[in-house]
Amino acid sequence: MTNDSATAPLGLSIEAARTALERVGPNELRAAPQPGAVRQFLAQLKSPMILLLIAAAAVSGFLGDVAEAIAIAAIVLLNAVVGYAQEHRAHRAVLAMRKLTAPRARVLRGGRTEELAARDVVPGDVLVLDAGDVVAADAVLFEVNTLSTNEAALTGESAPVEKSIEPAEPNAPLAEQRHRVFMGTAVANGSGKAVVQQTGPRTELGKIAQLLEAVGDEDTPLQVQLAGVGKALLVVCLGIVAVVAVLGLARGEPPVSLLVASISLAVAAIPEGLPAIVTIALAIGVQRLAARRVLVRHLPAVETLGSATVIATDKTGTLTTGEMTVREVWPPGDATHLLQIAAGCCDAELHADGTGVGDTTELAILREARARGISREQLEQTNPRVTVHPFDSIRKRMSILRADGVLAVKGAVDLLLPLCTAGTEGALEANAAMAGRGLRVLAVASGLGEREEALTLLGLVGLADPPRPEATEAIEAARRAGIRIVMMTGDHPTTAEAIAREMGLVTAAHPISKTVFARVTPEEKLRIVQALKADGEVVAMTGDGVNDAPSLKEAHLGIAMGKTGAEVTREAADMVLTDDNFASIIAAVREGRGIYDNIQKALVYMLGGNAAELLVVLGAALLGLPTPLLPLHLLWVNLVTDGLPALALVMEPTTDEVLQRAPRSPTRRILARAEWVRIGVIGLLVGAPVLSTFGLELTTETLPHARGLAFNALVFAQAFLVFASRSFGRTSFEVGTFTNPRLLAVVALTCALQLALVAMPFTNRLLDLGPFSWSLTLLAIGIGLGPVTVLELWKLIARRWAKRG
Repeated sequence: MTNDSATAPLGLSIEAARTALERVGPNELRAAPQPGAVRQFLAQLKSPMILLLIAAAAVSGFLGDVAEAIAIAAIVLLNAVVGYAQEHRAHRAVLAMRKLTAPRARVLRGGRTEELAARDVVPGDVLVLDAGDVVAADAVLFEVNTLSTNEAALTGESAPVEKSIEPAEPNAPLAEQRHRVFMGTAVANGSGKAVVQQTGPRTELGKIAQLLEAVGDEDTPLQVQLAGVGKALLVVCLGIVAVVAVLGLARGEPPVSLLVASISLAVAAIPEGLPAIVTIALAIGVQRLAARRVLVRHLPAVETLGSATVIATDKTGTLTTGEMTVREVWPPGDATHLLQIAAGCCDAELHADGTGVGDTTELAILREARARGISREQLEQTNPRVTVHPFDSIRKRMSILRADGVLAVKGAVDLLLPLCTAGTEGALEANAAMAGRGLRVLAVASGLGEREEALTLLGLVGLADPPRPEATEAIEAARRAGIRIVMMTGDHPTTAEAIAREMGLVTAAHPISKTVFARVTPEEKLRIVQALKADGEVVAMTGDGVNDAPSLKEAHLGIAMGKTGAEVTREAADMVLTDDNFASIIAAVREGRGIYDNIQKALVYMLGGNAAELLVVLGAALLGLPTPLLPLHLLWVNLVTDGLPALALVMEPTTDEVLQRAPRSPTRRILARAEWVRIGVIGLLVGAPVLSTFGLELTTETLPHARGLAFNALVFAQAFLVFASRSFGRTSFEVGTFTNPRLLAVVALTCALQLALVAMPFTNRLLDLGPFSWSLTLLAIGIGLGPVTVLELWKLIARRWAKRG
């Protein structure tokens, strides 16, 4: 479509518009078809941990423990429902994108102005634009009257873009295509007319929507690692069951006995409460972050941010306030007269609450003037306007003659200085210096009479979107935590570099070439995030504009601004900062690292207990002893020791020391060699005494009697072990005995439940434990205190050896 002035102003005929609508379709963003609901739901049941839980439910049902089977099935259902809900995130993001399109549009049809639904706009239509309008489609301007549009959400350009009918250079970035207007952007000032080029999915906004659809959801690092743990447990479980079955058949044991032993091993190997514990740990993190004004939309995102190695951030509205502000005035000194003239040469309306209507540059001048006691409203009353020459793209200045005969002029420095005969000394140097610092510079002059000649330059006003003070502090905190910050913006390179240097983003260790990316398109932002991920980084991406949405979704963790962010950006994100405070991200990093530590501690504790149970059952099978623990015993052990104590562990408070260390390596597993060694040590420290006690008791006592002692010793050992699991390097006393009072209460409750279970005749007979005896119970408690004592003493000894070394 051309800008032919002979045909474009008349617009399309009604018949031509109808034909075009049938050919290209409605001017709206269409969502991709979604998989069927049943297929999406069943896809949530494919992870190894969920398969283990299904196996555990089947085992419990086989043994007749209906309550346990129902509880495990409920856990499976909960995880499936949560995963199913996450499948709709991309679909909702595209639906939210539609909200950015104008619901109504004014077009020329057959030479007449008509208002119609934006979805009915077609290529060839002539859009009629005025201040406050939302542009309905991508179009080329052929008429402008001081027209400027706010394109920050689309391009990242912080200031309104002044429009022109002069074509831009071929392949110019969107932010420099001054002759075009784009779907979803808003008219900030002036008016104009434009011929529609593209509609719907073919617009720049539509291209971003397609990028958003193309970016698939990925599992978080924690989800990937837990899936790996599930696979490992499944292999170990099947392997041990096979060994026991082969040995039993070789010894000629009855098939029923082998079945009971195999089921016992399967139950012992499966930490039924693990998914629930992880979910609760993440939910606790969500609550803590909500208190810090961070809204979590995707539960695993809590931990993901704790593992972030890079935060890729937008500039406008994220690192900066998103609002133009007067940063400098030249010449230095009292600028009252300068600002009085500048404020009197504005058309914007500033409200009492600091918000306003009109050009953002003028609003910034009016705010600065108000701060110095200057009111444009009062000026209009006492010294009204006589003549107004509005700003246009050719003159690049605005002038107002008032009743007192004083002419106020403001505009571009290079075009206003030649009109001045006084006050210009040093102005060019000052302009260059201010522009070099990324400021937008306006010259302000005054004269007598209506003619713009023999003016006196009053000074220069430097404006910019300033950094958020808390964001500067947060960047330094991120550096201390070993996190790299990368800025990606659609702004001009000079502006981006100036902000980056002011905030301390650019240093000798962090050169600008690897830290600041300016004039980037949505596609380039997406490629940068993909490149960082390919380098093994865990990437968190922050932003507020539509142009940020695809890269937010591609990143391991997308973080949107809640106040200034576009709806589509919030829908694509995993987290939303409700106060738009970049510093809240560091608070979230702190919580995320703490949650990961707590999940890791709980996982080691739970698997250590499972290892002990496996050792007891497998050891007895290898030694030819009767099965020490029946499946019902093991289900109870897992219920009381994998549940409440592990829950208390994940509620451990997070300390500031987590921000004093570098992020963990993305390649390091949640259960690395050190953790598996610790699990093995715990299994030996708990399982060996229990198995030995069981074997010794069998030499003098009945099988139920020996089982009762082994059962009690195992429960008490695992309950007390939670104290040693609070820290891998410090004792529970050093961590603080009363910093987690829930832990004390949980251990006391676990011991009380165990005593009640074995002391009550009905449950004692149900579990076939033999007569209750206080002496044997105290012996079991003593055996249970052994492992935790050894582990705590070992921490002290190891630390002393480390100091000597």
